[in-house]
Amino acid sequence: MGYTLTRSEFDQVLSELGKNYRLYAPVLKIGQGRFTDTDVVIYDFISESSEIELEKKSDFSFKEILTPLSQTLFFFTENVIKEADIDCSDAIIFLRSCDMHAVKRLDQIYLNNGKHVDPFYKKVRDHVKFVLIGCPGSFQECFCVSMGTNKTDDGYLFALNYSGDQFDVDVKDAALNELFEKAGAAAKEVAVDYVTENETKVTIPETVPNSIYQSDLWKEYDKRCVACGRCNLVCPTCTCFTMQDAFYTDNGKVGERRRVGGSCMIDGYSTVAGGGQYRRKHGERMRFKVLHKIYDFRKRYGYDMCVGCGRCDDVCPEYISFSNIINKVNAEVKEGE
Repeated sequence: MGYTLTRSEFDQVLSELGKNYRLYAPVLKIGQGRFTDTDVVIYDFISESSEIELEKKSDFSFKEILTPLSQTLFFFTENVIKEADIDCSDAIIFLRSCDMHAVKRLDQIYLNNGKHVDPFYKKVRDHVKFVLIGCPGSFQECFCVSMGTNKTDDGYLFALNYSGDQFDVDVKDAALNELFEKAGAAAKEVAVDYVTENETKVTIPETVPNSIYQSDLWKEYDKRCVACGRCNLVCPTCTCFTMQDAFYTDNGKVGERRRVGGSCMIDGYSTVAGGGQYRRKHGERMRFKVLHKIYDFRKRYGYDMCVGCGRCDDVCPEYISFSNIINKVNAEVKEGE
């Protein structure tokens, strides 16, 4: 069922939803970017439509709502272990199509990756629903069309198109029809906006030969990449983490264990006992990340890990383009053929 609403009518819908759910959406933070005179778009609580940033791409992804950067798993004493209480409040997150596809990747890793389900992720995930934000046009550095993530057909409560103070919604959950009608929404046939073309385009190789692992193309990033890990931290599909024990006493027998966001690009992540590192050079780490996103993950699950949101390109302080690397890999594969 489709509806068209004024801003005040849509705010009435949000107010009603807010009685039962925490509402998260991209929010523009003025002057809170990396420098004092720059802005940043991050996910935060909202209560009305004017707080939602609909014109700009979020600099950081939504994933910290589902997988906090630092999460206490359990507390321990000498004789007792107590699982930490996790906030499992019902929530609704406003996402664009590429991020809706990213949720599928997170679910694959945490819920469908072998015999065991991650209980900490599941506790939060079971209480989260989504609203799809339509994309009338592509953002800079996005390549979602190439990745097939520019369109989403299900998995959300309703989809939202916006134009000034008019909001058009396509409701998937029939239980919400009454809510929109009560707000005074007029019935309307709604086709969800989605990107049909990106300025940035990539070609993913169907297979990657072993020779690509020894290619000289990775040596460029030994010097260019500074291993800051920003690309991983803003990526909506990166799931790596490390475990840390915080001790409250000198004897090391009382404290808590935390899961902390990690990154294959950051120093120390691949360090093993004895100080050995499997990927010491930055180019080797870049190779691991890129091939995992566009090949290794697909070999196991049947679809690519990368969703083409372009946040990694936006945030890199060395202006390294992930989309450009993908095309370099494809060119080298074609040349080898």
